[in-house]
Amino acid sequence: MNKEAYIQGIIETGIVAVIRVNDAAELMDTTIALNQGGVKALEITMTSPGALEAIREASTQLGEAAIIGVGSVLDPETARAAILAGAKFVVGPVLNLDVIRLCQRYSVPCIPGAFTPTEILRAWEAGADVVKVFPATKLGPSYFKDILGPLPQLRLTPTGGVDLDNVGEFIKAGASFVGVGSALVNKKLIAAKKWDELSALAKQFTAAVQAAR
Repeated sequence: MNKEAYIQGIIETGIVAVIRVNDAAELMDTTIALNQGGVKALEITMTSPGALEAIREASTQLGEAAIIGVGSVLDPETARAAILAGAKFVVGPVLNLDVIRLCQRYSVPCIPGAFTPTEILRAWEAGADVVKVFPATKLGPSYFKDILGPLPQLRLTPTGGVDLDNVGEFIKAGASFVGVGSALVNKKLIAAKKWDELSALAKQFTAAVQAAR
């Protein structure tokens, strides 16, 4: 698949699972369980131990059934290492223009973080494929409507504070897709190895997105 196909694949399912765990052994089981629940885009954060190995393994095991990405990327060196390990999209919590340039070089979707309207537009003009509004916790869905009013050409995604209660509202407000962390990647279910329940939770999120559309 090419870059635009990966972006469209993420938009279609509407959910990026932000996977941040403390145990490398949990990464693969978590990734597989979420994928079986219908979440195609799986963002393995660099703050998780064994992240690069998990990206490599998940890309191999899940193949075309999933779109494996990397999160918490702060610099182009990390982005390159993850891309070479198999990451199909790169997400950062902040705007780093060198990361965007590196992703363009490898033709990999780049989703940098930004907060203010000026910063969001700067990221877009620099070549971001989608801009991650982070943290979206306090801003809420109405912020997306406000930004997209004068800037309808943007593709935005929220991360931070997205849960089952508001996921549909973010989609209705114009988010291309949502990034969901702890509300989906449930630490209690992971610790108890309740993979079926984690898959069921993933299904609830994907259903909420489809219902909002």
